[in-house]
Amino acid sequence: MKTGKVELYINEMLQTKGALFFSLIDPVDYDSPDDAIKTAKATVDGGADIVCLGGSSGAQGELLDLVGKGIKDIIDVPLVLFPGNMATITKNADAIYFLSLLNSRNPYWHVQAQMLGAPVIRSAGIEPIPTSYILVHPGGTAGWVGDVNLVPREKPKIAAALALTGQYFGHRLTLMDTGSNPKLQNSGHIPNEMIKAVRSVTDIPLIAAGGVTTPKELREVLASGADAVQIGTAFEGDVGEVAKKAKAFAEIFKEEGAKKLK
Repeated sequence: MKTGKVELYINEMLQTKGALFFSLIDPVDYDSPDDAIKTAKATVDGGADIVCLGGSSGAQGELLDLVGKGIKDIIDVPLVLFPGNMATITKNADAIYFLSLLNSRNPYWHVQAQMLGAPVIRSAGIEPIPTSYILVHPGGTAGWVGDVNLVPREKPKIAAALALTGQYFGHRLTLMDTGSNPKLQNSGHIPNEMIKAVRSVTDIPLIAAGGVTTPKELREVLASGADAVQIGTAFEGDVGEVAKKAKAFAEIFKEEGAKKLK
């Protein structure tokens, strides 16, 4: 499959910046579509390189279309769908993580949902980016919905083997996720040793998602080997504070990215 514009953008930006800042908007988690749209814009104003849109449940239909169009109309970076199912598709996006949930127990999440969504993606003209999706304990809603055999946090070699499998399948991104709000389940971001293990055996871009809410946590994750970090929960709440928070994160991305380029 030919490399699309968004994937080229990701690869080229990694070559020049060393680390990328992905913000995540789950429209279900906001009081109104307008708040979700304003938050997305504020993260871009603060330095986000890509805005991701989606969630594990409810991010679909009219709400997804409305928020997707609202965001796309006011940002100048790519808008990438983060699908929770085949319904998380809107033409108001540039690309979609074409996810295969590698550690699901249910083949639906390996290929069947993708088969059902593929014609819709093609018809809408959205760029698919083949992506390995790996869920680490606690997994959140995504883990429950996806019937996932969650990777234990103390087993980095399992995550590394899954990521390598995805690369051998031909996937072009690895997305490791702990699910939404892992701290509510007495957990946190992807363990540093697990990121290091995955980075040591793969050479496609590695995105870490879930649990990063402070500059210190972000620095740890990037220093461990993540090429991009997807941040969502940290931006929920006071829209007026989002750009300030995003700028603080963007500074860490700049500093750690420069180290990777040396």
